[in-house]
Amino acid sequence: MKSSTSLSSVDAARSGEFQLAPGWEVHRLGFGAMRITGRGIWGEPKDPAAMRRLLQRVVELGVNFIDTADSYGPEVSERLIAEALHPYPAGVLIATKGGLTRQGPERWAPVGRPEYIQQCVEMSLRRLRVDCIELYQLHRIDPKVPAEETLGVLKKMQDAGKIRHVGLSEVTVKEIEAARRILPIVSVQNHYNLGNRKSEAVLEYCERERLGFIPWFPMAAGELAKAGGPLDRAAQRHGATVGQLALAWLLHRSPVILPIPGTSSVAHLEENVAAAGLKLADAEWQEIEKAAPETDEE
Repeated sequence: MKSSTSLSSVDAARSGEFQLAPGWEVHRLGFGAMRITGRGIWGEPKDPAAMRRLLQRVVELGVNFIDTADSYGPEVSERLIAEALHPYPAGVLIATKGGLTRQGPERWAPVGRPEYIQQCVEMSLRRLRVDCIELYQLHRIDPKVPAEETLGVLKKMQDAGKIRHVGLSEVTVKEIEAARRILPIVSVQNHYNLGNRKSEAVLEYCERERLGFIPWFPMAAGELAKAGGPLDRAAQRHGATVGQLALAWLLHRSPVILPIPGTSSVAHLEENVAAAGLKLADAEWQEIEKAAPETDEE
């Protein structure tokens, strides 16, 4: 089902703003640049020129927070972003990540050795064509390397002016607290959506501490998206898609949530950004949330 929202009203600014860090206010609905690569997040896309046009459309729609990683491709996503958008428009924040290695399509493995992380930062700087990365996120904590060693090199790179702010990904509250004893943390990127709320405790911690919470895989809704279910019924009432309502729910759920839906289609991009303007009554959200899976504390 197509949304009834007209393209003239598609503007990421309608999602509201969040101060990710002093001097950096971003529109809460961002863009995840994982799917502009080849299948399995591996290699080049079929049409690189189309992906560059997509990225330009992202900015035209008011999105000023773009999330990528050196492992997307690998390297492909960062390079395409620079080709499409550099020099970056004023106010656009490009966030990237390091710490996951690739062995093939859909294959990922963490490596947190300090010398490797330092190399990741240096290469991302080169591909993105910047002197300083505004937000650099540790993609995963490597269980084989003491976290203080991995985070220590990020602090070193921050002190050297090569990283402005640091974020974490797929972490628990305890891990966030331990990291903050080593260096300032401004954001957390965990798996979270209407159908999977296992990171609820992490989200609540981010709310208390005013950290940005960036849910990856934001549009999944599981059983709630089935025909005739509460999400489907609400979508039909509002002339929207269930994916749009899943994004709108995240924006409603907490003022610190920064969804970053990704796509390789301009039409799908416009549909996602249109979710910024969707508003439901509290009673409608309550009906949907009652049917959502129970949460597990972390």
